[in-house]
Amino acid sequence: MGIAADIAIIIVAALIGGAIAQQLKQPLILGYILAGLLVGPHTGLVTITEVHDIELLAEIGIALLLFALGVEFSFSELKPVRWVALIGTPIQMVLTMGFGYVIGRILGWDFSSSVWIGALVSISSTMVVLKTLANRGLMGSLSSRVMIGMLIVQDLAVIPLIIILPLLKDLSSGLPILGLALVKAIGFLLVMVIAGTRVIPSVMKFISKSNSRELFLLASAAIALGVGYATYLVGLSFAFGAFVAGMVISESEYSHQALSDIVPLRDVFGMLFFVSVGMLIDPAYLMNNLGEVLLLVLLVVISKSLIFGILVRFFGYYNIVPIAVGLGLSQIGEFSFVLARVGLSTNSISEDLYALILTASVMTMILTPFLSSLTTPIYKLRKRMFKHESVQTINIPETGLRNHVIIAGGGRVGQNIAKALRHLDVPYIVIELDSHNINQLKDTGNPIVFGDASQPIVLEAASVEHSRLLLITTPAVIITQTIARLCRDLNPELSIIARCSEEGQMKILHDLGVSEVVLPEFEAGLEITRQAFQRLGVPPMKILQFTNRLRHGVYEPGHETDQDYRILSHLRRAADLLELTWILVTENSPLIGNTVKTLDIRNKMGISIVGVVKNGRDVLPNPDLDYHFANKDLLAVMGNPQQLISFQQFINPND
Repeated sequence: MGIAADIAIIIVAALIGGAIAQQLKQPLILGYILAGLLVGPHTGLVTITEVHDIELLAEIGIALLLFALGVEFSFSELKPVRWVALIGTPIQMVLTMGFGYVIGRILGWDFSSSVWIGALVSISSTMVVLKTLANRGLMGSLSSRVMIGMLIVQDLAVIPLIIILPLLKDLSSGLPILGLALVKAIGFLLVMVIAGTRVIPSVMKFISKSNSRELFLLASAAIALGVGYATYLVGLSFAFGAFVAGMVISESEYSHQALSDIVPLRDVFGMLFFVSVGMLIDPAYLMNNLGEVLLLVLLVVISKSLIFGILVRFFGYYNIVPIAVGLGLSQIGEFSFVLARVGLSTNSISEDLYALILTASVMTMILTPFLSSLTTPIYKLRKRMFKHESVQTINIPETGLRNHVIIAGGGRVGQNIAKALRHLDVPYIVIELDSHNINQLKDTGNPIVFGDASQPIVLEAASVEHSRLLLITTPAVIITQTIARLCRDLNPELSIIARCSEEGQMKILHDLGVSEVVLPEFEAGLEITRQAFQRLGVPPMKILQFTNRLRHGVYEPGHETDQDYRILSHLRRAADLLELTWILVTENSPLIGNTVKTLDIRNKMGISIVGVVKNGRDVLPNPDLDYHFANKDLLAVMGNPQQLISFQQFINPND
C-alpha cells in the first residue's frame, strides 16, 4: 500500500507512544519520537518504507505550526521583545557559531566542518519549543514571547545560511545570491502587506458566507500552504510563507475561527514531524559513537543555555526569564536538518558529521521538556543561594496588601479602573511592564508592580495569594489564559474578571475559571445603539429591554449551569428596572404650565418624579408639589415598564 500503510503504522505507533507518555506524565512529543524510533528503518521492527515521503509530509506540520503561530501572535504583541529578537538573535547566532566552531575543533573536525557545526547548533527548534510551552501552559508569558521572537528571527536566518555555508571556500561569489534572496524576501513581504491584507480577508469573508465549516477549513489550509508554496517557488522558506499568511489572517475578524479549525490538522501533521525525528535515530550509530554524541549534546546544551541566558539578561529581562529562555532554547532545531541536508548534498559535510548532528539534535529535542521543567526549581534554588533581584514596586503600603484588587495591565483601561477604585478607597495594585504607562501611573500615585503579570514572581510580588479580585485588561486571550491559570494555582478562591476581543474566546476563559468576561467592542456598540435609539425617540423601557436581551444572548451562554450567575443576572435585571428613566418634556405637552400637585401623577399613573433638570443645567432633586413644568424639562422618573410607557405617551402625545 506504500505511503498509506506507512501513515497507518505511524498513527497507531504515535497513539501508543503518546498514551505511554501521558501515563508517565511526560510531554506527548516524547511518545511520538519513541514511536518514530520503533517504526524507523534502523530497528528492524515494523518498518516504514517511504521515509523520505514522511519527512516531506512532516514539513507541512512545520508550516501549519508557524501558520497557527502567525494567527495567534501579532507584531503588536511581540513589540515588547522586538529588540532582543531583532538585535539579540543575530548576536546569539554569531556567539553560538563561535562556540560551535570551538566544539568542532575539540571533537577533531577540520575548519570547514567546525564552521558547519557552529551554524547547525546555533538554530533552536520552533516546533519543540512551542509544543513544550503549550504543554506547560506558558504560552503568552514574557519568557515565551522572548523565545518566540528569537525563534522567528532564527528561522528567517536559515535562508542566508543555506546560501552562504556551501560557498565557504568562495564566499564572494555567493554575495549576489544572498542579495537576491534579500530582495525576494522584501518583495514578498511588500506583496503580502499591500495585496495579501486585502485579498486574503476578502477570500475568508466570501467562504464564511457559505456557512460551511468544511470549506472554511479548506480555505485556511489552502492559504497557509498556498502562500508557503509561493514563497518556496521564489526561493524562500516554505514555513516562512505560512507564518506570514497567519500574520495577515490574525488582523482579520476570522482569525479565531481559522485558528480553531486548523489546530487539529496542525497537530496531526505535527505528530508526523516528531515521528520523522524519531526515525532519524540510528541506535547502532548512537552506541558506536556514544561518547562523542553525549559530549556534543552536553557542550551544546551548556553553551546555548549560557549564551541565551546572559544575552537575555543583558537586554533587560530579569528574574526567571533568562533561566526560562536559556533552558528552553538549548536544543538544536529542525531547520538544522534542512541545513545539514544541504551540506550533505553539496559535499560540504561528511556522512559521519551528518549522522552526528542528526543524532545530537534529536537527543537535545528529547531533553527539552525535561530541561524546561527545571526552570522553576533552578530559579528557587538560585533565590536561596544568592541575593536575587527583587521585583520593582512603587507606592506599596508599608503594611503590605491584603484583600485587595489586582489590575493586570496599566494601559488606558487599567488606569481608568485604578482611578475608580482610588475614588472608592478600595485597596488595589497595578501590574504593568511598559515604562511609559509606569510613568503615568507613578505620577498619579498608584501602587505598582513593574513586571509581566504572566510571571509567578511578579504575581507573588502583587500578593495574589491575599487578593480578592483580579482584573485582566489585556485583549490578548492567550496572555489572559496564562495569567488566569497561574493565579488559579496561587489563589484558587480568587475571582477573575477579564477582557477579550471575540465572543468565541469567552468559553475558553470561563473554562479556566474566569468569573466574568467583558467584550469592549460589544459594549461600545451597545452604548452607541442605546444613544441612537434615545435620539430616535424610542421609549426608554424598550431600549432597556432590547439591550438586556442582547447582553443576555452574549454573556449568559457561558453560564448555563452556573446557578449563582443566573440568580445574579435576574437580580441585575431587577436593578435595571429600578434605575431612573429620563424623559424630555416636549413642546405642547400637557405638563407645561401645570404643577406636580395639580396633575396628581403619582396617584393617577403610579409614576414618581424624583428629579428635574431645568434649562439643561439646573438640577432640582425631588421637586416640591408647587413646581411648574416647562418645555424641555428633563424628568427623572421611576415606575414599572407599563407605567413609564403610558406616562411618556401622556406627556408627549405627538411622539
